[in-house]
Amino acid sequence: MSGYIVSALVPIVFTLILRNAKKVKKRGVLVDVGGEPGYTIRNSRFPSPVETSWEGITTLAELFEQACKEHSDKHLLGTRKLVSREVDVTDDGRSFEKLHLGEYEWLTYAKTFEAVCNFASGLVQLGHKKEERVAIFADTREEWFIALQACFRRNVTVVTIYASLGEEALCHSLNETDVTTVICGNKELKKLVNISGQLDTVERVICMDSEFPTSASYRWTVFSFADVESVGRTNPVDADLPVSADVAVIMYTSGSTGLPKGVMMTHGNVLATVSAVMTIVPGLGSKDVYLAYLPLAHILELAAENLIPAVGGVIGYGTPLTLTDTSNKIKTGTKGDASVLSPTVMAAVPAILDRVRDGVRKKVDAKGGLAKKLFDLAYSRRLSAINGNWFGAWGLEKLLWDFLVFRKVRAILGGRIRFLLSGGAPLSADTQRFINICLGAPIGQGYGLTETCAGATFSEVDDTSVGRVGSPLPCSFVKLIDWPEGGYLISDSPMPRGEIVVGGPSVTLGYFKNEEKTKEVYKVDERGMRWFYTGDIGQFHIDGCLEIIDRKKDIVKLQHGEYVSLGKVEAALSISPYVDSIMLHADPFHSYCVALVVASQQAVEDWASKQGIVFTDFADLCEKEETIKEVLSSLVQTGKKARLEKFEIPAKLKLVSTPWTPESGLVTAALKIKREAIRKAFSQDLANLYAS
Repeated sequence: MSGYIVSALVPIVFTLILRNAKKVKKRGVLVDVGGEPGYTIRNSRFPSPVETSWEGITTLAELFEQACKEHSDKHLLGTRKLVSREVDVTDDGRSFEKLHLGEYEWLTYAKTFEAVCNFASGLVQLGHKKEERVAIFADTREEWFIALQACFRRNVTVVTIYASLGEEALCHSLNETDVTTVICGNKELKKLVNISGQLDTVERVICMDSEFPTSASYRWTVFSFADVESVGRTNPVDADLPVSADVAVIMYTSGSTGLPKGVMMTHGNVLATVSAVMTIVPGLGSKDVYLAYLPLAHILELAAENLIPAVGGVIGYGTPLTLTDTSNKIKTGTKGDASVLSPTVMAAVPAILDRVRDGVRKKVDAKGGLAKKLFDLAYSRRLSAINGNWFGAWGLEKLLWDFLVFRKVRAILGGRIRFLLSGGAPLSADTQRFINICLGAPIGQGYGLTETCAGATFSEVDDTSVGRVGSPLPCSFVKLIDWPEGGYLISDSPMPRGEIVVGGPSVTLGYFKNEEKTKEVYKVDERGMRWFYTGDIGQFHIDGCLEIIDRKKDIVKLQHGEYVSLGKVEAALSISPYVDSIMLHADPFHSYCVALVVASQQAVEDWASKQGIVFTDFADLCEKEETIKEVLSSLVQTGKKARLEKFEIPAKLKLVSTPWTPESGLVTAALKIKREAIRKAFSQDLANLYAS
């Protein structure tokens, strides 16, 4: 009998402890700072901003060299062997490339450091001067990382460019920074050839692929990556290491609002973020395996790939299209990157996590019957527990559900994930809870910008709340300042609200060759601290955690004076099962909003099949009145559940059948919508919605 009593009391006691901890734990505390008056919070564990977590280390080059010496015989970089490449042709004549990938082939820390030194020497032998800039224009891969570290060893500033960037933005980025050497892949080389006549300063191109088309029409000399390493191996050159204040990277933003801006990051800036994140991720060390697939041209990935070697971890490379066994480019019957690598740590953007959630739910719904009922029961029981209810699934019941139900879901990402880092955009509460339960891993949701080297806030592993982005990182102070025009004040009750301003050593120098814009959003206070004005609106909870509630640029005033926050509404409505992507549009000359919705093909076609609706193709289905009515009804219901005002919910919508991709120029590489580009592309459709 006593055993039953104990088993009943344990979850009750645990719940009470958990609730009590939530009440008393201060994650962020007030701090006195200079500059514009506001409400400023720092991390409760660090009285002053962290600049480095390693004694005597002040640059990324020093950090990498130290890691290679400490872990010389350990695996560092892994890439899967290409077994075969095939083309599948569908019944309607469309062709899709399918890859059969083998096991990971590894470079040790020592071999990686040797490759870095050789490539650095090779750059010098090719004629690249220290004061000239190198651009890396390629998808994430081990050569990208080696080239980056090689440039750091010669104190050469690296210009990072998204592989999906359009021709106009690509020309702008290369010409503005006077790049003389471009390092790219075969695919990107073809893009460079197309715009070669518009490039002013490029003298040499290094192709990461061993085989590339040779042409007498190249306006520059083209070398293979392997050849540069070989030249450097036979003609070694001593390192010329940077100092903390030297510019490590000029990172071009993905250009969601026009031409991209180049953000100047020093070694000290990036090192501060890397040092801060290391203190947040629990037990990060040499046993961790990191799956790298996000663009290295994004600060989230670049910081992560500098952190993992510093703790002796392993980096295995993959791609978004080969990530899982069912990914688009994986040959049926073969394994995706996660299944082969079995990572313990991953970074992700919300769009990727949303796809994981939707994929699981679609499979569960397709199975139906007992399997669906079992999944729904297991999910509801665990959700109840995570929300603090002692009647939820704890202890043995949790283990039972993990074994019977969630074990299969966890296998999608290799079965060993213990921590997920999410950043780049807001993560919905629904997706956060889904990942927590189904993958059994905490999600550290971060908030930061390219301009702050991704450093601002980060949720701690024991913070189970949703909808927030955590307390300030140890490298950052986060301040709220009044924005009277929007109705947000630090004196607001029950929580102070205002524009988010980030200060500390991770705040970058500014925009390259754009002094006017730099002066507009960067300020240095009387104490010498640098601050960046984000344009985002936030509020601080009593425990010092930040919640993003609005954005200044996304607010539109409707005809009758109501304010609509486009981003907030889009985030709420994207939970609808029919929505793949959505852009809300508001017009000051109308009293209602409209929306462009990229429909989720499987969800909409499943609904149509159940309704007995006949259609020729998906585009035809998206034009049908009953389809539009069904999706609009779903948005209304979703909006009501999210407690949106009536005027915030779109009154009309246009269904789009073709996905928005970075290649189309309608979303960024991080899958954020490019509002202006979409408005231009669908200007007639938007006009028709208001006219009808």
